[in-house]
Amino acid sequence: MIKEFKEFISRGNVIDLAVGVIIGGAFTSIVKSLVDYLINPLIGLFIGGINFSDWVFKVGSATFKFGSFINAVINFLIIAFIVFLLVKAVNKFLIRKKKEDTPVIAPEVQLLEEIRDLLQNQKK
Repeated sequence: MIKEFKEFISRGNVIDLAVGVIIGGAFTSIVKSLVDYLINPLIGLFIGGINFSDWVFKVGSATFKFGSFINAVINFLIIAFIVFLLVKAVNKFLIRKKKEDTPVIAPEVQLLEEIRDLLQNQKK
């Protein structure tokens, strides 16, 4: 069982996943501070500084803080949108880099190569 566990841990996917989780945790704090300290105050300018966390609903002795839930949903949507923009920018950069690395073959050259291959196959 120890041998199997060692093989499982030494697989690249598990190590890559661990690195991704660690970097994701660090990235979350960066995005959260961006949302809390830059984006939320900006949104507050437009909606008059409304703080939903004060909104509560009471039934008997139970208190439902649905305003805090609304804040959490808004923060999630903002964070998800920022992550979307970052991923889109990274993908655009990577695709551009791939296109620059890939040599462009003129259609005439490609056609000549196909003719050459067909002639070689006929000789065989």
